[in-house]
Amino acid sequence: MKNSILTSIVALSFMLFAGTSLFAQTKMVGGAEMYPTKNIVENAVNSKDHTTLVAAVKAAGLVETLQGEGPFTVFAPTNAAFEKLPNGTVETLLKPENEKQLQAVLTYHVVSGKWNAKDVMKMIKDGNGKAKVATVNGGYLWLMMKNGKVMIKDESGNVATVTIADVNQSNGVIHVIDTVLLPKQ
Repeated sequence: MKNSILTSIVALSFMLFAGTSLFAQTKMVGGAEMYPTKNIVENAVNSKDHTTLVAAVKAAGLVETLQGEGPFTVFAPTNAAFEKLPNGTVETLLKPENEKQLQAVLTYHVVSGKWNAKDVMKMIKDGNGKAKVATVNGGYLWLMMKNGKVMIKDESGNVATVTIADVNQSNGVIHVIDTVLLPKQ
């Protein structure tokens, strides 16, 4: 009797642990679960907070790239971040004749490799409070901490805050940010 109770407790504990572990691997972004078994594009299209970013990725012809093997770390601006840009900026960037400029802005939000929050904070610590990182478009971002939050400064002087970290993907990781990062023009 004691053995069957112990076996039941162990089995229940394993099921609870496995369920918690599985649950911990997904995150909610824009009202949708982000699954680590899906790639960056497959997850992003479900986020209500990233419809502008998804439209921009499609207009820039970057869907295939972001569905690629990677790994990539993407600093993903929300719709609200795009709304902070001057009126007409998004509409202008989405025009076919501005595809190269749009690609430059979007690839400025991507770094090679999978850098989770722990990696980013270690880089910042190792850099005495600031880490300079190269983006896929060849520009640079500066990572820093302020009031316990990861901040990202771009070449134009804009500063974004990571609002949701470690949204794991099959081909990298996304960190949601509140400001669009702009390369030096």
